[in-house]
Amino acid sequence: MNKLGFAVSSLLVLLAIASSTLFVVDQRQFGVVFQLGEIRRVVTEPGLNFKLPPPFQNVSYIDKRLLTLESTDTEPTLTAEKQRVVIDWYVRWRVSDPQAYIRNVGVNERAGALQLNRVVRNSFQQEVNKRTLKELLSTQREKLMEDVKREVLAAVRGAEKPWGMDVVDVRITRVDYAESITASVYQRMEAERKRVANELRSTGFAEGEKIRADADRQREVIVAEAYRKAQTIKGEGDAKATAPTPRPLAAIRPLRSSIAAWTPTRPVSTASPM
Repeated sequence: MNKLGFAVSSLLVLLAIASSTLFVVDQRQFGVVFQLGEIRRVVTEPGLNFKLPPPFQNVSYIDKRLLTLESTDTEPTLTAEKQRVVIDWYVRWRVSDPQAYIRNVGVNERAGALQLNRVVRNSFQQEVNKRTLKELLSTQREKLMEDVKREVLAAVRGAEKPWGMDVVDVRITRVDYAESITASVYQRMEAERKRVANELRSTGFAEGEKIRADADRQREVIVAEAYRKAQTIKGEGDAKATAPTPRPLAAIRPLRSSIAAWTPTRPVSTASPM
């Protein structure tokens, strides 16, 4: 029984030691082996690898995929015209040299994102200060992103302490006025729209009054013309009603002569003999 327990314990110890000496590197990661706090080697290929058990050697993983850093700073930037604008941007980057990255930046992706965010923000501020708002929105937008990318690459690839990362792309997603200026712009737009609306209402009211006055004038003219025609017709009717009628009287005279000359005759009755 004691031998069996000793064998099982020994097997468990061996398995623990074996598990502490084996590690798996994913195809999306770098495996960095540390020995007493110093980088011993970097594993770039995926698969099963060996190392000494802790505390002699430890392993850390760094993402090798293309990462995206988006701006979170809402602090406005001044243009060449002293206009306060807020720029939203994003950067696509990846770790290219894990050893240089760990020595000069940090042991995880968050450290690189913080350093890169600072450099990109400063580069955008410098480039925006050289350009007008019109150039930012249309004519020099692409050139601005190219210049920022060039400055960021120069910073991360410094000759003295390279960061061990590569910046693939820099893009602007939005350029807008600062919140205070945006509110004032909206207020001016609203005031302008109200002014235009009031002007249109005044013009419409004036046109309405003009149309109503013209309609009233036409109505008066039509009523007056109708009244004149009615009075004319009425006058003509009254004149015809009061005018003498000679022809009917002349026609009655022969009738009177005929009546006077007529003598009624009594009919003769013939009685039959009884």
